[in-house]
Amino acid sequence: MYPLFDYDRPLAACVPSPRQIRHAQMEFYAFICFNVNTFTDREWGTGKESPAVFAPTEYDPAQWIGAVKSAGMIGVILIAKHHDGFCLWPSRYTEHSVKNSPLRDGKADVVRDVSEECRKNGLGFGIYLSPWDMHEPTYGQGRAYDDYFCAQLTELLTEYGPLFSVWFDGACGEGPNGKRQVYDWDRYYALIRRYQPDACISICGPDVRWCGNEAGDTRESEWSVLPTSFGPPDEIAEKSQTADGAAFREKKIDPTERDLGSREFLRGAKGFRWYPAETDTSIRPGWFYHPSEDDRVRDADTLLDIWYRTVGGNSSLLLNIPPDRRGLFHENDVKSLKELGERIRSLFAVNLAENAVFTADRDDGIHTAEALATDDYGAFFKTPDGENTASVTVTLPGPAVLTHVVVKEHIPMSQRIERFAVDVRSPDVTWKEVFAGTTVGYKRIARFDAVCGDAVRVRILDSRVCPVLSFIGVYGPSDPRFSTPLSE
Repeated sequence: MYPLFDYDRPLAACVPSPRQIRHAQMEFYAFICFNVNTFTDREWGTGKESPAVFAPTEYDPAQWIGAVKSAGMIGVILIAKHHDGFCLWPSRYTEHSVKNSPLRDGKADVVRDVSEECRKNGLGFGIYLSPWDMHEPTYGQGRAYDDYFCAQLTELLTEYGPLFSVWFDGACGEGPNGKRQVYDWDRYYALIRRYQPDACISICGPDVRWCGNEAGDTRESEWSVLPTSFGPPDEIAEKSQTADGAAFREKKIDPTERDLGSREFLRGAKGFRWYPAETDTSIRPGWFYHPSEDDRVRDADTLLDIWYRTVGGNSSLLLNIPPDRRGLFHENDVKSLKELGERIRSLFAVNLAENAVFTADRDDGIHTAEALATDDYGAFFKTPDGENTASVTVTLPGPAVLTHVVVKEHIPMSQRIERFAVDVRSPDVTWKEVFAGTTVGYKRIARFDAVCGDAVRVRILDSRVCPVLSFIGVYGPSDPRFSTPLSE
């Protein structure tokens, strides 16, 4: 057990906003990259492409949303404008948009189509808008370009319904005049807070941070409490991709950024903020569609591993699926998404602890272990103040084959746990440790080799202050032979 550091209490006082809690509960959602690059076989355009090249032949956003839902994703962030400046909505402030494309004879509005399909299917909708615009003549001219950008941002914020995310990257290159723009981030943020106060501003924004790579690499210990000085927009821009290239997309997290929130890392910080991670990666090597990548789509096994490490490791997962030149998700992408969703649903269809008995070696007398049977923030388990360890036992109705235990902290009261372990009790009443981990946060999925047991024990070995949990779930393998408890 660590001694209580003088900054442990301030750390525990750092909590998420309601919008950040809602965003954490999104867990898994889609990026959709679709524009002129789809038809020029490029990752980054030049801003000189004719809108006439944007000519999908079987454009069907309903097919996209159906595939997204099949994977278990509950939201979509659409690339409304990438660095080339081509707009997927008929912006009143430029001719470089779908209104001058062949799609629906210039009457198309991809942003509206996708937002409406999302609402129809109960999915959240968000937008990506690149501040870098290689086409716009005022880019690099300071206030003139900011006025242009804010006008387009306002269109998206006010004309397409509620947004759960507004996503900015840090790309900042030259415009058509050879100049770079100094972005007025505070002005952009103020617009979003005014028109979409429930939306999280992600990556180059104060609500959700970039995990640090695009390869799907993750940290063993992912913290949501970081120093207030971490990740200002100019720092993010310095680490962002400055030119198209596969090397950046394949790069793993920098070794110096493996620890962003330990006590040692936070020592000396002047303040703290809740800044949770989002992992963005693509189902293909590239972000936009390329015919040469049709046989390089990540399979369900690979995607499931990424899902475990992100959604099951205190990070949300933003998975990109690019429509092809028909305006459809390719069959290989659709297949992987469907198989991924089937596996996730099968693995977590039955919570074996639904009728279990929850007990703890200690509690504060009010917030007892019984609260952990329900996956919500209406009630929670808490130890007495000053007690930073705990042991919670989940006694199942009978022996079962177990493979996963899900643990959630009560994040409205911050992220506190530094180290924990999971044990399973075999029918002969022998306890065996099956998993050891560090951070928990919003959600941690402990996965282990199948073992038969009639009870699970979650031991909190160290916590910054008294640990506070909201849920423990217990799950077995997806094999239907083991979908019900075994007899002894």
